[in-house]
Amino acid sequence: MPELPEVEVSRLGISPWLIGHTITKIIVRDKRLRWPVPDEVHHAQGHTIADVTRRAKYLLIDVGQADIVLHLGMSGKLRVVDSTKQVVKHDHLDIVLNSGKCLRFNDPRRFGACLWQPKGEQLPHFSKLGPEPLTDAFDEQRLYTLSRGRKVPVKSFIMDNDVVVGVGNIYANEALFLAGIDPRRAAGRVSGARYAALTEAIKAVLQKAINEGGTTLKDFAQSDGNPGYFAQHLHVYGKAGKACSRCGGEIKSKVIGQRNTFFCTGCQR
Repeated sequence: MPELPEVEVSRLGISPWLIGHTITKIIVRDKRLRWPVPDEVHHAQGHTIADVTRRAKYLLIDVGQADIVLHLGMSGKLRVVDSTKQVVKHDHLDIVLNSGKCLRFNDPRRFGACLWQPKGEQLPHFSKLGPEPLTDAFDEQRLYTLSRGRKVPVKSFIMDNDVVVGVGNIYANEALFLAGIDPRRAAGRVSGARYAALTEAIKAVLQKAINEGGTTLKDFAQSDGNPGYFAQHLHVYGKAGKACSRCGGEIKSKVIGQRNTFFCTGCQR
């Protein structure tokens, strides 16, 4: 599943092709995504795109009176292509522009979404989201305060979108390794000083992944078709049985919160 850095890389990739251009046509080939594509998205036709922003893993295309809200789901991809380019299987949606280009959404599993959010209203999907991890609203004090008394594993805690958005499985593993925290430790038993280190690690690993183009996964490539390059820098994710890059010990794996978790018992306490 694309995580926050991959979604941000998609935003950075498509924005120059969209902003300032007028939508001439919306083509919906299959409405059956995670939620049915609302008919209102066709209201975007004739409107100029003012901006492309991101909230958590949602992309918001500002068309003036509303936003087209896109989510990549498990396997969604966005490409900017010539509007005349031949459609392939799972090309469910086109946002056609006056430039002759179109933003094409392909999603084999159909867990992605295309929604409509009028200005001044908020979709329920956004109502309980925590702060963005790369902003000042996310800090160690928030983690420390919200964690008090919590017995849930710290890895599950930082992956909770009510606490902070966008810390998905890959980057939770990596940040906990960098901070030296055992992912199995109860969130309420992590000190404020260690949460300070974890906050810094989360911000660092996410920013590095964005800078380097997102992690290469079979279900993700950048908007220009090139894969990201962060995978080569992963310390623990997917490395069960291999030597720890820091101490040489064996990387272990365990399922936490129904997600594969990777850690070094020598480096993470």
